[in-house]
Amino acid sequence: MFEDKTLICQDCGQEFVFTTGEQEFYHEKGFQNEPKRCKECRTQRRAGRSERGPRQMFDTTCARCGQETQVPFKPVGDRPVYCLQCFQQMKEEEAI
Repeated sequence: MFEDKTLICQDCGQEFVFTTGEQEFYHEKGFQNEPKRCKECRTQRRAGRSERGPRQMFDTTCARCGQETQVPFKPVGDRPVYCLQCFQQMKEEEAI
C-alpha cells in the first residue's frame, strides 16, 4: 500500500526519504500531512525550543481555595485563575 517517497526539506532544501514505516505510523495516527522537514532539521528545531530557558511564572491567588500559587501565564482582567490542584479537581468534576 505504501512506498518510500523522496521529499524536499523546507528548511535545508535537501532530499529525504519518507519511508513506508513512517507512512504507516502517520496513517495509524491519523496525520493528514507529510513531513516538511528532514530528520536533522526536525531535531534542530526541537532543540531550539528547549533553549528558550525556564518558563516565566506569575504569582497569583487561586480563585477557588485562596491559596497562593504560580501560573505560566499572566493573569488578566477579572478572569478566575486556579491552582493546579483546584484546576484538576474541576476538570474531573466536569468529566462526571
